[in-house]
Amino acid sequence: MLSFFTLRLRALLATLLLLAFGAQLLGCGASQDNSNVKLPAPVESTTLGPGDVFTLQVVGEKELPSEYQIASDGTVDLPYIHSLKVSGLEPQEVARLVRKRLIEEKILNDPSVVVSVKEYNSKRITVLGQVAKPGSFPLTPGLTLIQAISLAGGLTAIANHDRVNMTRQTKTGRTTVVLSIDAITDGRSPDLPLQAGDSIYVHERVF
Repeated sequence: MLSFFTLRLRALLATLLLLAFGAQLLGCGASQDNSNVKLPAPVESTTLGPGDVFTLQVVGEKELPSEYQIASDGTVDLPYIHSLKVSGLEPQEVARLVRKRLIEEKILNDPSVVVSVKEYNSKRITVLGQVAKPGSFPLTPGLTLIQAISLAGGLTAIANHDRVNMTRQTKTGRTTVVLSIDAITDGRSPDLPLQAGDSIYVHERVF
């Protein structure tokens, strides 16, 4: 027959094991946040390039087409003024150039021209790893990390929500950080705006 001391010792060990196991479960279930992540702020580049899509509106001229795509040689065909080199220009520079040409060609006397970028196909980001449709995607204005993963079809069933690598090119080199998607979708961390050339890699969950 076991002594009273031995029974008490076994009961104590069992309690300690249960406490340790419970702490382990809690630790596994707890998701990290991104408060300690140090990622350089995105550098915004709004110059236009081949493949980019933009809208152009001439106030009062509703019959004109409003959406245009830049050709591979950096030009775009516009009504009345025909081929125009726009690659490397900012949207407001394109608007000023179109206005100038409309006046020079005596099409309109004092036109008001507005140019807005719809899609930066010349500037892209990549999403790889455990997503439904990995690949390269155009950078749309204001695109964020969560939106980019959505463009890639969302996370797979075996994706590790707490281990998403994000790599960004800076003036001093490439910087890679590890992020938690759950921390963003749960509202514990802000979503991250992207810049051209950003690379996202979603790791597989370890079972």
